[in-house]
Amino acid sequence: MITPTKGIAPDRCLLAVGAQILLQLDEPRSVSQTWSRLKTWRAQHSHTSPVSFSWFVLALDVLYSMGAVELDQDVLVARSMHAAPLER
Repeated sequence: MITPTKGIAPDRCLLAVGAQILLQLDEPRSVSQTWSRLKTWRAQHSHTSPVSFSWFVLALDVLYSMGAVELDQDVLVARSMHAAPLER
C-alpha cells in the first residue's frame, strides 16, 4: 500500500498520492479543498488509477506520521523539511 506493488499502481501508492497532495498544499487549505484540487490535478496529469476519499485520508495519515503535514485550525499545512521537529 505504501509503495507500489503488483496490485497497487505506482501513481496510486500512498507515497505517490502523498507527494501529489503536497503539490496541492502550496498554501494552507482545508481538507475538502485539497481533495478537490488533488482530483483535478490527477485528471489533468492523466492519472487514471482510482483514488477514493478513504485512500486520500490514508495518504494524509502517512504524511502526518512523517511530519510532512499538520492540521492547524482545520486547515492542512505542509511543513518545511527545514522546520523544527514536531513535539507530540
